[in-house]
Amino acid sequence: MSNSRVIEIEKANIPETTAIKDFLSLIKIGIVNSNLITTFTGLWLALVFTNQHFLESIHIVILTLLGSALIIAGSCSINNFIDRDIDPIMSRTKSRPTVTGKMSGAKVLTIGFSFIILGTILLFMTSITAGIIGIIGIFSYVVLYSMWSKRLYVSNTIVGSISGAVPPLIGWAAVDPNLDTIAWVLFLMMFIWQPPHFYALAMKRCEEYRAANIPMLPVVKGFEVTKIHIVIWVACLLPLPFFLLPLGIAFFIIATLFNIGWLAIGLYGFKMKDDIKWARMMFVYSLNYLTILFVAMVIVTLI
Repeated sequence: MSNSRVIEIEKANIPETTAIKDFLSLIKIGIVNSNLITTFTGLWLALVFTNQHFLESIHIVILTLLGSALIIAGSCSINNFIDRDIDPIMSRTKSRPTVTGKMSGAKVLTIGFSFIILGTILLFMTSITAGIIGIIGIFSYVVLYSMWSKRLYVSNTIVGSISGAVPPLIGWAAVDPNLDTIAWVLFLMMFIWQPPHFYALAMKRCEEYRAANIPMLPVVKGFEVTKIHIVIWVACLLPLPFFLLPLGIAFFIIATLFNIGWLAIGLYGFKMKDDIKWARMMFVYSLNYLTILFVAMVIVTLI
C-alpha cells in the first residue's frame, strides 16, 4: 500500500479536537512537562549545594522554568512543522494540527520561533551559561535531530538524546554557571535514559516507523538487536548513583534498586515470547523511573 493511500485512510479516522488541544499537541505538552521536572531538579539541587534560599531566588526559578518551557515548546512546534509529511502515517501523530491543517505552516513557524526567541532571552537573564546551553539544546533537537539524523541514520535516537539531556544542566546553570559534577551526572542520566526509552517505543510502533521510512533501530536491525542495545544502555546507568552519594544513602539505594529492576526486566525480554508486551513494560517502567528518581532527588534534600 502506498504512503498516499495510508495517509488517506489515517485522515479518515482523525478525531475532533479543540483549539486548546491543537495548541497543546503542537508544543508537545507531555514533553514540555517531563522536561520541566528535570529542569527544576537541576535548579533545586544547585540551590541546595550552593546554600541559596529558594524564595530569595524565586525570580531565577520563574525565569528558568518559563524560559525552558518556551524553548522546548518552540522547538517541538518546529519539529512538528518538519515532520508534517510523515506524521499522518503514524497513529500517535495523525491528529496534530500540522497534519489536520488546523494550523498553517506560517502560524506554526511563527509560534515556534517566537517561543524560542523569548525563551532564550529569559534564560540569558538568569546566566549566560544557561542561555548558551539552551541554544545548544535547540540546535541539537531542531537541526541535528529533526532536520538531519532522524530520517537518515539509525543513530538518530542517540543524536536526539543530547537535547533531552540538557534541561537539568539549564536548571543548574541558571543558579550556578560553574556546573558541579552532580549537574553533569544528571545530564548523563538523562542522556543514557533516552535510548532504552525510545527504543522500547520504537518497538511498539515499529511498523509505523517502517511505513514512514524512519530508520529506527528496530526497523533496521530487528527486535533482538534492539533488546541487546536496550540492556546495554540500561546497564550504563548502574554506576551513576555512586556519583550522587552527596544526596544521601537513601537516594543511592533507591536509584540502585530502580536500575537493577530495569535491568532485570530488560534481561527478562530475552525469555519473553511477546516482544511488544515486553517493550510496553520497558516503556512504562522508563516513564516511572524518570519521574520518581528526579522527584526523589528533591525530596531527599528536604528531609
